[in-house]
Amino acid sequence: MSITAERKQALIKEYATGAADTGSPEVQVALLSERIANLTEHLKTHRKDYASRRGLLMMVGQRRRLLDYLKRRDQGRYQRLIDRLGLRR
Repeated sequence: MSITAERKQALIKEYATGAADTGSPEVQVALLSERIANLTEHLKTHRKDYASRRGLLMMVGQRRRLLDYLKRRDQGRYQRLIDRLGLRR
C-alpha cells in the first residue's frame, strides 16, 4: 500500500527541479499521486475500509492545495506537471 524507498527515490529524481530538490511542489504532487493510485487500487478490493478512504480524501485535498499553489505561483510549471502526471483531461 505504501511506496517503496526505491520508487520514492525514482519519483524524486524524475520530478526534481534541482540537484538537491526533495520538497518542491512538483515532487510533493508526484509522491501524493503515487500514493493516491496505490490506495485507490487497495480500496477497489477493500470497499469497507473507511479509515483508508478518509486518508485517501485527505491526500487528494492536499494534492489539490499544492496544485492550486503552483497554479497561482507559476502557470507554466503547473501546466507541465499536470501534463506529465496526466491529471486533467
